[in-house]
Amino acid sequence: MNMDFKREMPTARVIKEMYPLSDRLVETKANNDAEVRQIFLGQSHKFLLVIGPCSADREDAVLEYIGRLREVQDKVQDKIVIVPRIYTNKPRTTGAGYKGMLHQPDPNNSPDLLKGLIAIRKLHVDALEKTGFSCADEMLYPENHRYLSDCLSYVAVGARSVEDQQHRLVASGLAIPVGMKNPTGGDLSVMMNSITAAQNMHTFVFSGWEVQSKGNPLAHAILRGYASKHGRTVPNYHYEDLQFLCELYSNTNLQNPSVIVDCNHSNSGKHWAEQPRIAQEVLHSMRCSKDVASLVKGLMIESYLVDGSQKPDGCVYGQSITDPCLGWEKTEKMIYELADLL
Repeated sequence: MNMDFKREMPTARVIKEMYPLSDRLVETKANNDAEVRQIFLGQSHKFLLVIGPCSADREDAVLEYIGRLREVQDKVQDKIVIVPRIYTNKPRTTGAGYKGMLHQPDPNNSPDLLKGLIAIRKLHVDALEKTGFSCADEMLYPENHRYLSDCLSYVAVGARSVEDQQHRLVASGLAIPVGMKNPTGGDLSVMMNSITAAQNMHTFVFSGWEVQSKGNPLAHAILRGYASKHGRTVPNYHYEDLQFLCELYSNTNLQNPSVIVDCNHSNSGKHWAEQPRIAQEVLHSMRCSKDVASLVKGLMIESYLVDGSQKPDGCVYGQSITDPCLGWEKTEKMIYELADLL
């Protein structure tokens, strides 16, 4: 093999023993899971917001941001359920660039995956301990999900991973909602096939074991827009897109038809400031159709303390070092406006 084996990594059990969840935190997460699950089962009419930085780059700023979300959540809890994004793995289109806290716990230093595993575990546990939020992360590397499996209330499978067999099989064995994004090329049949796979039982090799999954009835769609063959971004959050997804679901036997609309990425053309407008349009579409209202369970928003983005070596506290994000003042205003409209 054309690679150097630098060191053997500790198992998930070892890392979890370093930063365990107390009985109180286990109970808190279970309560959070139940509230989110009820949304996807149609037993709750609350609206889900999966919201936070494009990528978690430093613990202090992320925890400050989530602490602010806690105050907002307490004010809108009758209408909105917030699941903060703590995305510790960052897919890169060409493989180059900052790959997230797992790879570089310090964005300005060389990769150190041992420190990274510890850092991402500690960050998720600290968020649960200090704010009561069990958060969302992207399942970029299915094998690594085990390090955070007891902390998360939501998982996303990204546009570049949604066709991958291992992602689909591991998603079928999770007991929390897993959102399957439409691929970067926009073919919704790929996304629907991925949901189908995730909702069914499978036998496969995982972490050195032959395992059998039970199927995940909470696997669902995420619409994030796509790029045309000419490289232009094309949104898929409009009323017609949501109606078309209703039709696609109606031709399947999938359980709990659901979609989360990603308000950034190709849906905004990466114009991050458009996210509040897109969110309001989605709510308007829900008011125009009972089918759409039943299908749309929530939104995904990229948001941080400071508007925009900077280079990884930038010095602006709380500003994204990957994709641009909505700043805190606009975020807070948007959440309260959404609550008023729901």
